[in-house]
Amino acid sequence: MNFTDIEDKAIAEAEKRKMSLIDLTRGNIKEFIGEMNLLRMKIPDYLPKSSEAVDQAVEIIRHLLDRKTAYRHRGNIYFDPLKFPGFGRIYGLDMTKWPAKKRRFHRDTYPGMRWNRGDFILWHECRGGDTICWDTRIGKGRPSWNIQDPSMISKHFEETLSIYCGGFDNLFRHHDYTRAILESIRAYPMAKFWLHCHHLHVNGQKMSKSKGNIYYTDTLLEQGYDISEIRFFLIHGHYRETLNYSDKNMRSATDKLRAFREMVNKVKGRVDQVADLDGKVTRKINGIFSERMDDDLDVRGAFDGLYRVLSELEPMELKPTEASGIMKSLREIDGVLRVIF
Repeated sequence: MNFTDIEDKAIAEAEKRKMSLIDLTRGNIKEFIGEMNLLRMKIPDYLPKSSEAVDQAVEIIRHLLDRKTAYRHRGNIYFDPLKFPGFGRIYGLDMTKWPAKKRRFHRDTYPGMRWNRGDFILWHECRGGDTICWDTRIGKGRPSWNIQDPSMISKHFEETLSIYCGGFDNLFRHHDYTRAILESIRAYPMAKFWLHCHHLHVNGQKMSKSKGNIYYTDTLLEQGYDISEIRFFLIHGHYRETLNYSDKNMRSATDKLRAFREMVNKVKGRVDQVADLDGKVTRKINGIFSERMDDDLDVRGAFDGLYRVLSELEPMELKPTEASGIMKSLREIDGVLRVIF
């Protein structure tokens, strides 16, 4: 999981707060990982920061300059998307609408869900007043946001990635930029699958400070929900759909999880030390979970399928060995869901 800790907005925020960029980003990262642990998320083996992969960014840019895919202009370095066959493929960009006149976009990020049809920046030259700079083989400056992910990836992985994830807003510009950069210096695909999740809304609106509708885990804990219930609400919707928080939706998800746990506890009351791992219900549970999760990570379909199977059971009619097999399968499944036990 990459942390782009030298991006324009972070630099501006650090200057506004009169603190160092390292202190700002370190605090944000620590808080973020704390929330991940709280929500029982698995922490990746590697948590690279772009400030620790500047050397890799410089080497990538040097290769791009040698290949004439990138070029210098007034001290900055830009990537020419027209030099990369298949640019925009992840989004499905219509390259026939690309302007004939050369255009350059020199900021790290731009507001809104729109395409910047032109060359994008790879390297910011340091100018008077700039405080975040590295003295490198390509000059004094800093890597742009666009090249930070490729630099961190190349530091740890040489092979094609199985899955690359991000918010759906990264479908606009960012992930196609990342792919174009990395595949320009590698003769193989960057990733087999690209997954883009939608955002969390509150009562049908985007969360924002100006609207005063930002919710934190602390808010929900104070309302009486536990961590597993918060986690279940967040994972039960499909990742490509907008997830809408409301009191009604949160309560509905919580009631479903609590009812499921009650059914699990009834099965648990019938367990034996010997488990029948080939029982009819056990095979059905494993089959449903695998089938639905293999279909674009359909967590809702997987969980609801398990719910239906358990709701049709008569726990007192289960053989103890079969109940044990069911419980063993549910515990393995909960290694993924982390909400049942």
